[in-house]
Amino acid sequence: QVQLVESGGGLVQAGGSLRLSCVVSGRTFSDYAMGWFRQAPGKEREYVAAITRSGAYTYYAYSVKGRFTISRDNAKNTLYLQMNSLKPEDTAVYYCATPRSSTVVVVVAPSGMEYWGKGTLVTVSS
Repeated sequence: QVQLVESGGGLVQAGGSLRLSCVVSGRTFSDYAMGWFRQAPGKEREYVAAITRSGAYTYYAYSVKGRFTISRDNAKNTLYLQMNSLKPEDTAVYYCATPRSSTVVVVVAPSGMEYWGKGTLVTVSS
């Protein structure tokens, strides 16, 4: 059974930083691409960042590029999202996710992900 557990969310002032973590169990973490998504109140879930199996390649939504950094530690089965220069519009529940197949190189759409964590809330005050 594949499980993803996010942590690290919280309340932060605009301009501040947070680091999210996602621990994965139930599969060989290093065999699968990973991604972060977010969902703000009243809005659809959207892509934030993605990373390939080895971590050699990373991809970002335009809205977070230059402020957020996705990374992974395959020895610890853990995915990270370092978020700097946070803005009130970054307020959302953040989810980590992974596709069903190990052949998938990268996924930037929620529909491409099979397994999801329960999310962690990030609130950025102005």
